[in-house]
Amino acid sequence: MHIFARLGGALAVFGLLIPTTTSFFTSSEEFVVTEKSGTNKTEVYDNTGGWVATFTNGARTVALAGPQRTFSEPSASAAVVSTVHVRLLPQPFAGTVDQSWLRAAASDTSPDLLDMAMQYITGAPALYDPAGLRIAGDAGYGAASADGTLQEGADFNDYLGIRWDYAGKSDAPETSELKALDCSGYIRMLFGYRAGMPMTLNPAPGLLPRRSFQMFEDAPGVVVSKSTAQVKTFDGMQPGDLVFFDAEADSAGQIDHVGIFLGTDTNGKHRFISSRKSSNGPTLADVAARSVLDGTGYYAKAFRGVRRL
Repeated sequence: MHIFARLGGALAVFGLLIPTTTSFFTSSEEFVVTEKSGTNKTEVYDNTGGWVATFTNGARTVALAGPQRTFSEPSASAAVVSTVHVRLLPQPFAGTVDQSWLRAAASDTSPDLLDMAMQYITGAPALYDPAGLRIAGDAGYGAASADGTLQEGADFNDYLGIRWDYAGKSDAPETSELKALDCSGYIRMLFGYRAGMPMTLNPAPGLLPRRSFQMFEDAPGVVVSKSTAQVKTFDGMQPGDLVFFDAEADSAGQIDHVGIFLGTDTNGKHRFISSRKSSNGPTLADVAARSVLDGTGYYAKAFRGVRRL
């Protein structure tokens, strides 16, 4: 099933109207590659006109057509039904489609980044790597303070209970944060530890940093949108994009929360998943606040921008 439609000389992909441009067949005559003039994207279609993939100059994130699946939780007011799968290139896209990579990615049946994101929600079963390390399963948000408030600080290696070595520093896990992930730790678990993007504790070129505001300003990839006020348009977004929020009143306008855009839900809203205190871990649901970018809800009003890694 492809999310593809032809509308009088234009293509509708991800719900966006995209002008057609001159296309050419690859040497294998397997794909049609369309470089969209005036944008930083390259679209790939099969010979029947079915959408296959979207590549973005400067980003490793690739959106791919794949089997339909549904992302939902009991406490979510709507589900996301999606045929878009998200995987990472070995290096940022530089304008030329690696067909061998694309063939392998298009036929890959292993969990993609969005599947993996669901492996940490409430009730998710434990998953182990071949060495017996638990790499996924129901995650909390963080350790509780004396008054019961959940604390930030749970990174991917805290969830895993392993030491992680960076250039010039070794980070030991906090035992109180075992099986816990704060919002940016959740992103680093998925894009970093699971998908292989290099990481750092402090901003550095080409590396995924630790904090949400650092990811917004200094992470690899490209900025899709950025504002000091509520973002109310969703042009150019695609599943797998990081979405950023200024949600807490005491953050003085600084980004303090990050999530992952999943897609448009069955109510027509742009739904995301993130790890948060109010739900004690990752969720796409509507506990305490709706997980949507549209409207006047808590996260919608705090929505400040989008980055594609």
